[in-house]
Amino acid sequence: MAERAAGPAGRPGRVVLVTGVSRDLGRRFARAAADHPGVERVIGVDVVPPRRDIGRMSFVRADIRNPVIAKVIAKEDVDTVVHMSVIATPGSAGGRSMMKELNVIGTMQLLAACQRSPSVRQLVVKSTTTVYGASSRDPAMFSEEMEPRRTAYGGYAKDVAEIEGYVRGFARRRPDVCVTTLRFANVLGPRIDSPLASYLRLPVIPTVLGFDPRLQLLHEQDLYAALAHAIRARVPGTFNIAGDGLLTLSQVVRRLQRPTLPLPSFAVGSVGGFLRRARLTELPPEMRSFLTFGRGVDTTRMRETLGFTPGHTTAQTLDDFASTLTPTGGRTDRFLADLERRLAGAAPPEVSSRG
Repeated sequence: MAERAAGPAGRPGRVVLVTGVSRDLGRRFARAAADHPGVERVIGVDVVPPRRDIGRMSFVRADIRNPVIAKVIAKEDVDTVVHMSVIATPGSAGGRSMMKELNVIGTMQLLAACQRSPSVRQLVVKSTTTVYGASSRDPAMFSEEMEPRRTAYGGYAKDVAEIEGYVRGFARRRPDVCVTTLRFANVLGPRIDSPLASYLRLPVIPTVLGFDPRLQLLHEQDLYAALAHAIRARVPGTFNIAGDGLLTLSQVVRRLQRPTLPLPSFAVGSVGGFLRRARLTELPPEMRSFLTFGRGVDTTRMRETLGFTPGHTTAQTLDDFASTLTPTGGRTDRFLADLERRLAGAAPPEVSSRG
């Protein structure tokens, strides 16, 4: 085995494997980690190559659903694994069944590879506060030990719950490995591509009539910072990661200077289908629940135990996201006209996301 380059204070540099680097969040984090002085090498893994510059990161084309991932970990002598390959929407995965296979089966194979590897000493898992769900029975703030008030029977929330269960099992089987699960609130930023970001970029924002959900956000820069901090701090456990403060959806759309289209709850699913076919955004069931009831999380453990404080509040995160938006102009009338035709059962004309 080749001798590793020395990191700070003469310690060997870390060898970090990051999954999910074909998506922007994974690629950007892996690039930043590769430039850290305490890191010797970063190996990015995904089934397709990243579309943009990967910097000093080394890319390995591999499917974490395949046992070959164990050979990658062994060959590269990986000591730190950052699991970011969890997909939130069926459309981006090629359907719900493929999404579940990538999320759950992929995580199981990755954990099996980590369990067999004597070199792995740390596992950091990118999870989400979506695991708590969103319902009328929710507490004001979810803390880490709380369970969702309504069990998820499918979709992203169910996948994440299963993934976290397998991660806890791995932590019991390998107590020598520091396992940290970070439950991130909805992430926004100027460069974020996500269901919530696409929703808030719409020229007219559909809302659920009679509801004004509370939203808690995390800036994209704070997501990268939290992952890096978790690697450095080596604190095991599960942590909510979110910015200070909450905003109601009505406050959000006012700050974004977007008009709204209040709809009865039974019509939101139809509108979501229209938006998906128009390639404007996806509104999976867990996102529709979130936009009805909202969600808040307690971040005391993040600050006091993990020792991490985000650099942006929820309001600051939204303002930075809003700074990149352009006026909707005449797109509003066209959007409403297309939506009216769709809801009336007529075939909609071609819709352009660029107007």
